Amino acid sequence: MTENALRELICTLAKSMFDRGLTGGSTGNVSARTEDGGLLVSPTGTSFGRLDPARLSRFNSAGQLIGGDQPTKEMSLHSAFYDTRSTAGAVVHLHSCHSVALSMMPDADEDNFLPPYTPYAIMKLGKVKLLPFFRPGDPAMGAAVRGLAGKRSAVMLANHGPVVAAKDIEAACNAIEELEDTARLAMLMRGINARMLSTAQVDDLITHFNVEWDK
Repeated sequence: MTENALRELICTLAKSMFDRGLTGGSTGNVSARTEDGGLLVSPTGTSFGRLDPARLSRFNSAGQLIGGDQPTKEMSLHSAFYDTRSTAGAVVHLHSCHSVALSMMPDADEDNFLPPYTPYAIMKLGKVKLLPFFRPGDPAMGAAVRGLAGKRSAVMLANHGPVVAAKDIEAACNAIEELEDTARLAMLMRGINARMLSTAQVDDLITHFNVEWDK
């Protein structure tokens, strides 16, 4: 994909998520690999609903900012995924309501954040790690992701929002939307003895779809 096409796609997908209420105001950030090994990143303080393709932060393959506006203050998160996951071609971070709500529940599972309600979150995300609260922009968030040694494609920042890495920008957006949808189901089902997928069904999905599943 040409750089210009990637710029347009980033802004189109970001606006779609904004328009559907998946992140509001000037929250959330996104990055994607360019063909030359660099990065395009959403600038700091910008809204997903109004990203300008020409003003995206542009990094070269050495990690130097070479064009556009100043990048998001959450660059440590993005860099941690790219540095620890060789398959990462894009990273998306949202402040989506239901996943944040689920992260605040006292019984939230730190190792496997999303309950197995449907197959799709398992297929697209594997296990999601719930990380503790960090001050926004704190480099310690990136350090926490690095501490996972590339074993997770998605994390949930408690009281903050989800972060997902995938092979490209479309896959990352699809996966993080699945994360939010599953969190919404989890909140809707609270207090109800919902019938979840069994361990055998989860194992079958992992095997059949070759899901990266951190044991």
